[in-house]
Amino acid sequence: MTAQSVTVRPSPVTAARDRLLDHEVAEGFVRGDERCLSAAYRRWGGLVLALAARTLGDSREAEDVSQQVFLAAWQGRANYRPERGPFPGWLVGITRRKIADALTARTRRLDLVAAAGAALPHPGEPPAGPETVLDRLLVTDELAKLPRAQREVLAMAFYADLTQAQIAERTGLPLGTVKSHARRGLHRMRHCLGGEERDGGGGGAGRSAAPVETRSHPPPVQHRSTRETPGTGRADWRARGVE
Repeated sequence: MTAQSVTVRPSPVTAARDRLLDHEVAEGFVRGDERCLSAAYRRWGGLVLALAARTLGDSREAEDVSQQVFLAAWQGRANYRPERGPFPGWLVGITRRKIADALTARTRRLDLVAAAGAALPHPGEPPAGPETVLDRLLVTDELAKLPRAQREVLAMAFYADLTQAQIAERTGLPLGTVKSHARRGLHRMRHCLGGEERDGGGGGAGRSAAPVETRSHPPPVQHRSTRETPGTGRADWRARGVE
């Protein structure tokens, strides 16, 4: 039997949907027309997938994000306002938020792996002392408490070893914004980990904080020694860096 070529033609209904203008697809989408949901996915799904894949660098994660984007858009379709911008731009905004969520989830997974690995001795090395393990867990915990934008920037710097320029390229944020998030996040982590004394002693009150250097490793954890400074009643502080 000789194989015959078969031409698959779209159904008249599908072809009609594909001829709709962008604003007509958007209007039907907002009304809850599932046919327009299908049309929107065919029309802009590639844009969403490409943006997610370029930022995440993982095709499977990008596909998951694409599905989450259209699900979130469909569930929140009443929030779309045409006067604020075109429908594809609205989808891109949702995509960026879902990408950020995916990066946060990835960071948490890396944190769990890193924390578990930190608790185990490496071959040929003496076991880490309890303070070293605690330091790493404290840094991870404080990183998780930061505002999302600061946490994502520092996580990409700490764990992915990205430069600020690379972070700006991946997230689509201006370089100045990335630097600001990194600086504020580091300052807040140092403060929470005990890098600044809050009792106002030693003439520190009223002095402006020194500039925070952005770097690709977490700030040191400040541990309070059990030895009290004679005559002051204040504990002696010593810094221990987190490798």
